[in-house]
Amino acid sequence: MTGQVRGVQLARLLGQWHALPGRRRSPDYVALASTVRGLLADGRLPLGVRLPAERELAEALRISRTTVTAAYRHLRETGHLASRRGAGSWTMLPGNHRVASTGLWTPLDDREMLDLGVAALAAPPQLLTAARAAAEDLPRYLGGAGYHPTGIVELREAVAEAYTARGLPTSADQIMVTSGTQHALDLVLRLALAPGGNVLVESPTYPNALAALAGRRARITTHGLATDGGGWEPDLLLASLRQTRPKLAYLIPEFQNPTGHLMPAALRERVVAAAHAVGTDLIIDESFVDLALDGTELPPPVAVYDRHSRVISIGGMSKPYWGGLRIGWVRASAPQVQRLAAVRVGVDMASPVLDQLVAVHLLADADAIVADRRVQLAAQRDALLGALAHRLPDWRVTVPRGGVTLWAELDGPVSSALARATEEVGVRLAPGPRFGLDGTLERFLRLPFTLPAADLVEAVGRIAAVRYDLDRAGPQRWREPSVIA
Repeated sequence: MTGQVRGVQLARLLGQWHALPGRRRSPDYVALASTVRGLLADGRLPLGVRLPAERELAEALRISRTTVTAAYRHLRETGHLASRRGAGSWTMLPGNHRVASTGLWTPLDDREMLDLGVAALAAPPQLLTAARAAAEDLPRYLGGAGYHPTGIVELREAVAEAYTARGLPTSADQIMVTSGTQHALDLVLRLALAPGGNVLVESPTYPNALAALAGRRARITTHGLATDGGGWEPDLLLASLRQTRPKLAYLIPEFQNPTGHLMPAALRERVVAAAHAVGTDLIIDESFVDLALDGTELPPPVAVYDRHSRVISIGGMSKPYWGGLRIGWVRASAPQVQRLAAVRVGVDMASPVLDQLVAVHLLADADAIVADRRVQLAAQRDALLGALAHRLPDWRVTVPRGGVTLWAELDGPVSSALARATEEVGVRLAPGPRFGLDGTLERFLRLPFTLPAADLVEAVGRIAAVRYDLDRAGPQRWREPSVIA
């Protein structure tokens, strides 16, 4: 059990639950239960959390207790709620479902599902060759214990050379290999952020970064990104740094997830200067740095402008190579790397040697692999853009110059409702609120272009049909928004 949610808190998450459209008008208790399931599906309501008592929720929603009682009964019947007399009710998942890597619940037999909740590519064909070569290299490591807290030297040197090639001189002592980029972020937060510390993030941002910050009980301040191609508002971002003086700022300057924005060089330099002035350390997530499209020229790495060890860069193999290869890294000063290694001992000791050897061979063939990925992604992006323009012309999308995602502004605040409805037709979506705080961003949807072009076109067709059905649901009854002081 992860805790308890109060009535006013759940009411805020539920939002305009009466107004969520569907294929046909449902009784209030069904609409309420459906919205709770939606909160579970997109990760805003955790599993194992205790829901408020029926009377408390009824008072918070200003509805009859009978409606809440019926909704709770419906949730128990569908396997989303477990109750015990005198102890309360807890959220759960049906027995034939699991939690996917996105945090979304998914049926176990969902092989035909078109999953647009995961922004990652299938493995490149070169992976098998790299794995065979890595197995041949493995014997020279078998005589030791196999623990390398900062990573094997070959991989650290390869990553350091890649940074140097980008104009940022780096030595192997400045690299720590981790079990993926998310692991890298977690270790940096353990080292640099005390529980309850203040952190500045973009809005929208990567959901798993928000989850990691929640795990540290961070106080999060957001900087809103523009929906057009500009992305960051320089004066507002710098003002946020100066006014809130956060301990850390987490930024994704290369093809920001989920918007696809690319931070210009001038702003990178100003952000580093402002962070130094107010004592803020910058965590720079470079997950998509290799995936520039259309010949886009990248600005220098943010750490180029760092003179005071304020910038910690994190990256990994998941996006340009394969998510199943759990290899990431941290680039920082050599003393910071040693402190991270000391923190790591209490977490997982070291990354698998065999995986690291596979990564070494993939990086040796990086030019060819990444070039193929860019061609593939550009074609898939254009197929997705064409399908959206044809089937959903009222949606606004800024064409990204890299990365793997589109950030679509919808024609109404229906992101969560649409995500729930498309599950029924075999399309999984990650609705906008997963990328922000407090249930905002309902007018937005992240659409990755990592599936084959034909699948993307088919998915858009199904989404458009569902969106059309939502419009035919009849008059919607909107509630006045609750005021929470």
